Amino acid sequence: MIPPRPISEDDLHGFVDEVLDGARRSEVQAYLDTHPEVAAQVAAFQRQRDALRAAAAPIADEPIPPHLNLRHLMDARRRSGEWRSWRSMAAAVLLLVAGGIGGWSMRGQMSEVPENNGIAALAHEAAYTFSVFGTDRAHSVEFGAVDKAELVNWIASRIGRTVAVPDLTAAGYVFMGGRVVATPHGPAGLLMYSNDQGQRLAVLMRPMAMDMNTRMAAHSFGDLQGFTWASRGTGFSLVGVAPAELLHPIANAVRQQEKSVI
Repeated sequence: MIPPRPISEDDLHGFVDEVLDGARRSEVQAYLDTHPEVAAQVAAFQRQRDALRAAAAPIADEPIPPHLNLRHLMDARRRSGEWRSWRSMAAAVLLLVAGGIGGWSMRGQMSEVPENNGIAALAHEAAYTFSVFGTDRAHSVEFGAVDKAELVNWIASRIGRTVAVPDLTAAGYVFMGGRVVATPHGPAGLLMYSNDQGQRLAVLMRPMAMDMNTRMAAHSFGDLQGFTWASRGTGFSLVGVAPAELLHPIANAVRQQEKSVI
């Protein structure tokens, strides 16, 4: 029997955008039924999708100006002998429109993120990313611990910063691996850790356009606790399902180790 394909972030976005086939949509729904934190995030995405559609509806219902009517433009191109190139242009326009719609739908992925890209936004991004990947027992990381050097180079090339993998074994957490993730403010590196009880925590890092040197601050999102700070233009956020008093010294350990490389 072929095991079910793990639910990916693309599946979650497809679920929100209502583009999955019936079988895959049922699989995602079953996953959400057993992962309430992810389900809450998906519900937030759906609310923003609906709000976006409602806001765009009056514009979509407006008549197209005659000079922009597609048939009018096609007739003009035919008369000028440029029909072949027009077909290519039309295809490009359709792709652009489709991509734009998908992009706006994906914009809802951080529906609760502040509009700026400072420390508050980074904290929300870390919480969201952990809610997606921290609960995934099959594909939480793309590069495992044995591929640490390759992972570090990959993250560094995407965020334009020197990267180190903090050693948290003294706190009882072993490095699992990581990946590059997308945020509303560009690519970020995600490092995942686990202790011998299977509890996980993650470190998210990305360049900062503001709050470039900011003292460590605590944040809380439901069951998730974390600490976020920035140093010399790089922001870090440690997040996990653990009491803040346990995460605080771990965050300090990450900060001290990162100071030696950035």
